[in-house]
Amino acid sequence: MKKGQIYEGMVERVDFPNKGVVRCEEHSVVVKNTVPGQRVRFQVNKIRKGKCEGRLLEVLERSSLEIEPKCPHFAVCGGCTYQNLPYEEQLRLKSSQLKELLDGAISEPYVFEGVKESPQREAYRNKMEFSFGDEEKDGPLSLGMHRRGSFYDIVTVDGCRIVDEDYRRILSCVLDYFKGKGLPFYHKLRHTGYLRHLLVRKGVRTGEILVALVTSSQMEAADAPWVERLLGLELEGKIVGILHTFNDSLADVVQSDRTEILYGRDYFYEELLGLRFRISPFSFFQTNSLGAEVLYETARSYIGDTKDKVIFDLYSGTGTIAQMLAPVAERVVGVEIVEEAVEAAKVNAKLNGLSNCTFIAGDVLKVVDGLSEKPDLIVLDPPRDGVHPRALQKIIEFGVERIVYISCKPTSLVRDLELLQGCGYKVEKAVGVDMFPFTSHVEAVILMTFCGSE
Repeated sequence: MKKGQIYEGMVERVDFPNKGVVRCEEHSVVVKNTVPGQRVRFQVNKIRKGKCEGRLLEVLERSSLEIEPKCPHFAVCGGCTYQNLPYEEQLRLKSSQLKELLDGAISEPYVFEGVKESPQREAYRNKMEFSFGDEEKDGPLSLGMHRRGSFYDIVTVDGCRIVDEDYRRILSCVLDYFKGKGLPFYHKLRHTGYLRHLLVRKGVRTGEILVALVTSSQMEAADAPWVERLLGLELEGKIVGILHTFNDSLADVVQSDRTEILYGRDYFYEELLGLRFRISPFSFFQTNSLGAEVLYETARSYIGDTKDKVIFDLYSGTGTIAQMLAPVAERVVGVEIVEEAVEAAKVNAKLNGLSNCTFIAGDVLKVVDGLSEKPDLIVLDPPRDGVHPRALQKIIEFGVERIVYISCKPTSLVRDLELLQGCGYKVEKAVGVDMFPFTSHVEAVILMTFCGSE
């Protein structure tokens, strides 16, 4: 095979995450955004150490598994992967992918419990970060998601199915207003322009909505008219805060250099498993509230008896898991590097009347050295890259009986399992939780017990 040439082939399987394996003559080529059973045309765009990757050009024959996607943007938007598969097939695919990954990493027999479904399949997200841009060079202003496979082109997703109607109305309202004003979007290459992102967060249980317009500080624009338009919308939920966030970072990320409150407050409330959480615009919180209840109930069942136990919740975020475990534990210690999240965790613990939670701001790698208390149980919920190897070694040295590892990126999990198993931990059981229907992502929960070093 040669780079740049166009071939045809059949998709034999899809490996995690979203890596379609296409058989073409005697070669296997990885082509993303495909499903098993499709016949596709693709262009080879990478050859490295005998492995080929291709870019999908056209689906020549549909798979027998496929259905018509409900989302009108599916063919062009990069947000979803499996809108063209029935939900049950999505679960089967994710289950087989996750089990294959774990089977390759786990050295002894374990119980695999499949993938638990999301309680809500559509309109499940409680947070969206929409980007301003254009769908084609010098085209009209757009607001939405990146075009599939593109860093620059933005598709207006006013029919998106993974959010509810309130998000779609807010998106259309803001886009229509700024189209009329003729304000430029922030150009990622030239680093010039004004409009960057629209952040919308909504409590599924509470209906409270927080809206933040993210711009550069290169221009000044009147805020009142678009704020008034938002407040005049007929919504199922209720807008409790409208913010203007200034971000002059060169990176294409949603962050705050400075935030002004234009209306209401700079936080909203959400409820999970009988607990109440105050969430600020940029703090981490699971993006599928009802799915998070499944995830945390699963983690709680895996950790088992917590009565009179000292629990370390490492990479604790806003302290959600810590507070789920606290009511019957002796004490829970959460460690999180993001200071804003730690402050939110403290507020939330007080809000829920929990006095046995302690939250520490700092890198787990450094903080664990200063923890004099010895835990009985440990919960790990690291970011996508997993646990730093040196931090993991220190965690192992606590020698706790049980560790529950929650992973949003199973490939990072399987890497960490090698060290954990080598140091005497045995995987007892594992399960996936589908927090992200229609996408290629899946959360995994692993229970490990200490069996002693060899």
